[in-house]
Amino acid sequence: MKVVGVNFKNKGRIYYFSPNDLEINNEDYVVVETERGLQYGKVKNNAINIDNAKIIANIKPVVRIASDKDHDQYQKNLKDASRALIRCRKIVEKQKLNMYIVDASYTFDRDQLLFHFLSDNRVDFRSLAKELASIYKTRIELRQIGVRDKAKEIGGLGICGLELCCSRFLNDFDSVSINMAKNQNIALNPSKINGICGRLLCCLKYEDECYVENRKGMPKVGAKVSTPKGEGIVKSIDILKRSYVAEVKNIGDVEVVLND
Repeated sequence: MKVVGVNFKNKGRIYYFSPNDLEINNEDYVVVETERGLQYGKVKNNAINIDNAKIIANIKPVVRIASDKDHDQYQKNLKDASRALIRCRKIVEKQKLNMYIVDASYTFDRDQLLFHFLSDNRVDFRSLAKELASIYKTRIELRQIGVRDKAKEIGGLGICGLELCCSRFLNDFDSVSINMAKNQNIALNPSKINGICGRLLCCLKYEDECYVENRKGMPKVGAKVSTPKGEGIVKSIDILKRSYVAEVKNIGDVEVVLND
């Protein structure tokens, strides 16, 4: 099946759509069908063939290559959504709701106005939704997100210097635990293991399975072990090399490489 890659809001994450027999080139602007309705985006990948067996979601079509009129509509939507964001925040303040509105966006056809918000607790926003609907005369959706979702929406650079994984390609957030950092012998320093969202780095999970597998049968630091040169105390371990250094009395440091 042929698909083209499209992104929205100038972010790196790419979504795939059927070209629908249209002649589409890189950097073309297109109007596509999404679960939220029509959306305006930019083509980042030319048509490529994907094995149907690898497609796990319904591939929606490109409706048309965007016209100047479509571009004007998109720009108007951005401006109006920006104004709606400011107004919504004022209403939240007036109603004394414990929530922070992160962003606002219209679907291309203005069939829906979506607001993302942060809150530590559940919020009864029915009165807010009712007031917004009376102002904007369209379907209002208020969606609570977490700090990781906020980072995904806003984007930025990680400590690696690259664009955030969540903004580029992650579709879902996997569970990440402090044990993953321990498995990889990473110093438990928040500035080293936390992302800009303040939560544990998503990438701690990427190689965790490899570290867990390589750790099997390896001693812990401080454990007593037998080495070819006598009994010693483990000073350090190298998980990827499957080796450790033990201090042997009257001899010094001895490196031991484990056989698979």
